[in-house]
Parts: sequence; C-alpha cells; structure tokens
Amino acid sequence: MKVLVVLGHPRVESLCGALAAAFETGAREAGAEVRNLRLSALEFDPHVRRESPNQQPLEAGLREARELIVWAEHLVFVYPTWWGTMPALLKGFLDRVFTPGFAFRTCEGGTGYQGLLGERSAQLITTMDTPPLIHRLVYRQPGREAMARATLGFCGIRPVRSLVFGPVRTSSPEQRQRWLDRARRQGQRLQRGRFTPSERLRHKASSWLRGVRLQFYPMTWLAYTAGALAAGPPGGVFGNPVFWLGYLCLFLLEVATVLSNELLDVRSDRNNRFFSMFTGGSRVLVEGLLSPREVQAGIAVSLAAFVAATVALLTLTPGSAAAALAVLALLTFLAIGYTVPPMKLSYRGLGEIDVAVTHSLGVILCGFVFLGGHWQDPLPWLLSLPLLLAILPSITLSGIPDLEADAAAGKRTLAVRLGHRNTLWLATAFTVLAAAAAVLWDLFGVANGAYAGIAYLAVPHALWLTWLLYRRIESAASPGRIDGLMAASLTFILWFGIVPVLRLAG
Repeated sequence: MKVLVVLGHPRVESLCGALAAAFETGAREAGAEVRNLRLSALEFDPHVRRESPNQQPLEAGLREARELIVWAEHLVFVYPTWWGTMPALLKGFLDRVFTPGFAFRTCEGGTGYQGLLGERSAQLITTMDTPPLIHRLVYRQPGREAMARATLGFCGIRPVRSLVFGPVRTSSPEQRQRWLDRARRQGQRLQRGRFTPSERLRHKASSWLRGVRLQFYPMTWLAYTAGALAAGPPGGVFGNPVFWLGYLCLFLLEVATVLSNELLDVRSDRNNRFFSMFTGGSRVLVEGLLSPREVQAGIAVSLAAFVAATVALLTLTPGSAAAALAVLALLTFLAIGYTVPPMKLSYRGLGEIDVAVTHSLGVILCGFVFLGGHWQDPLPWLLSLPLLLAILPSITLSGIPDLEADAAAGKRTLAVRLGHRNTLWLATAFTVLAAAAAVLWDLFGVANGAYAGIAYLAVPHALWLTWLLYRRIESAASPGRIDGLMAASLTFILWFGIVPVLRLAG
C-alpha cells in the first residue's frame, strides 16, 4: 500500500510531528510504502490571488505535493485543531493544491460536481486542547466535518477515518506516550488493508440502499394502504398480518423491478449527463459500487423471497386465493416487463403508462383483493383513476433529462418520441386532467368519498405545477435537468395517496 503522511503543523518538533512519525513507523511495520510531506518545509504562497486558483502557477513544492497525492492510495493528515478547525498552513495548502481539474470537476449530473481523487482513503489525526467529547457534542466537530466531508469526501476520497487526541494542555507525559502508541497501532492496522470489515459492510449496505432507491417506495405503500382500507376488513387493516404480508410481496417485487431496471438500463445510465436523485438510475453499476453479478444475485434473492411471501399470503388471505394470485401475477408481469425482455415496455413507448397503471390500479387492486375484496367491485377501479392521472406528469417528465442517453440506447420513451417541448405540453395536460378528476371525485363523492376535500390541496398544487411547466415551455430551454419540476410533480402525487388513506381510515 502507498501511504502519504501530510504534517500540517507549522512546527515539525511538536506533538503532531511525533504522532505523524509514530503513524509512519506503524505503517512501515505493516508493510506499507510510506512517504511524508512536511508543509512547513514547503515554500509556497497560501493565498489564492487570482480569480481562479488554476490561474496561479504552482510552486515547485506544490507540484511535487500533487505528484505524491496522485501516487498515494491512503492519505494521512496530521494537524492541530485551532479555533475548531485546521491551521492556516494546511488550509492554504488545500486552497492551492485541491483545485478544479485536479481534485474535482463540474458536471451536469448529480450534485453538479464530481470528485477526481476516488480510489483513495484517508486518515485524520488531530490534537486539541478542548476535551474531544465536548468538541463533538457542543461544537459538533466543525474541523472534522470540513476535512472529511466538505474537502476530502467532496473530492471522492472515502472512507475518511478520524483519530482525536486531547486535551493536550493538561495531558501528562504518560498520556502523550499512550497517544503515540495508539497512532503507531493505527498505522499497523494497514496490514489488514485500507478498509476495516465494518467499513466494507457499511459501504456495501449503503450501496444496496442506494441501488434499491427507497425514496420512491412510500407512494406504493400509500396506494396499497388505500386499497386495503377500501376493502374494509373486519378488525381493521394495520393490525392484520395479511396487510403486512401483502405489502412485503409488493416491496420485494419493487426491489426486483428496480434492480432489473438498473441492470438493463446501464448503457443509458452510463451516457446520461443529467442524472439526479430523480432520474438516471441509482448509478451503482456505473460507479462500480455494485457489480453486475451482485445486482443479478439481488434480483434472484428478492424474487425468491417474493415467491415465498406470495405462497404465505395465499394461505392467509380472507378473499379468493385465485383472484389474489391472478392480480399479483399480472402486476408482476407488468412491473418486471418494464425493462425485461421480451416486453421491454419502456423501450416501446409504453413505459410511462406501465408505471402509472402498476403504481395506481395495480397496487390498489392488490390491497383490495388481499384483504377480502372482489376484483370486480368498481370501488378500487374508481379509487385508482385520479392517482393514475396524477402519476403521469412526473413519469412523463422523468424522460426529459434522460432523453439524449435513452435515444442513444434505443429506448423509445415518450420524451424520445415526442421531443422535449411536446413532452412538457403532455405533462401539462396530465396535470390538468388529474386536477379535474380530483374536483369531480370530490364534488360527487366518488369512491365512497375517499377524495373528499382533495380539491383544496390538489388544485392549487396543479396550478403551481402548470405554471412551472409553462415557464419551462416558454423558456425554450434545451433538454437537461429539471429537478424543480420533478420535485413539484412528485409531491403532487402525494395528495392522491394521503387524502384517500386518511379518509378511508377515518
């Protein structure tokens, strides 16, 4: 392993200097190749005097520092905490060295920035006069957060470990020796690799959580709950094990669907310049956080668990097991068929209606039938229509940021077929239709009054969303990120789930 130890204390003959030397000794004992960088020995201007730091020529020492950073796999920063953060020497070094094009770059997708120092990990070792617990609880570790998250993490360096020693002012020689021994042991731990087992576990768990995209699951739960409440099972819904077992089936099916989309849409996702939390997939495959084999295993496990949960559900449902199985089978066919051959509905211009149907009528009908209702009852169908219309604006708009990449991958979404401007007009029409359905269902008490009062919430939101869409149309902007429109259209859907659940539960 290649380890670079950066001493950010202005004095080499200091406790920080001794801690840096102790860590180096431990790292060499672990078999690492260690180089060091003493910032106090570098001659450089710590101030950015030009409009951009890239316009200011790097001194020879800073050029060598950059070469060392590129060489290293593990960066260790040793410095004192002064006034809650790093010394001016270290801050000036970071200002001059961690510049655009070297440490990060701007991009259209994600947060708008991309770290360029990935595949590296880091260790922070800092001293302070404040008791570390007080620094954590009272001051909230501003220096640690600045280094670990806002600087190193921003540049793609992960994980960033932190080791804090203090209070120095009242420490005894014996205490300082224990700190030196601990710093040495921290270096020796590199023998087991840059990542601890717990760090590997956390990294993998966070990658899976990102991959399954849990932010989109609450709407499924709301629609399913509305369907279950509409069935009116004796004894209620939330204490009924059939209700939770049925939702487990839908949750596992959604996991399998999302992972399938991730696997089969990787070509489009890789070329997508305008990805965000709303569109462009989770990018766990694109960024190498999960391997295709792992995603395939995830699909297999979720489908196996889905089958097991379905079998259990069919033995417990108070209604017709045959009807429950038929509804769930049709929902599975449509959900998996979104990207999986031979259906590949999203590649044929049918993906938007598929998502709207499965996330409205599909899950509502599941909740209704699982809890004892009959699929021919008009109630779940009437309950579904306003929600279906409310989903269409967001799922239609989601194709706009992906338009360029989808077209290159042969994916014929509505945005690809109709173009940017016509897609905006179509989303506007769906918004108006959803608002009209909300008013009509409210006025006439359709679906057992499940939408009573929704007009007071949905109509103002629809007017706001329509205004946002019109502004986008008039701006003649090219296809790209539409995060504001996506947020407005997705929150619009919530009224069509929350209101029915509250009305039917009451």
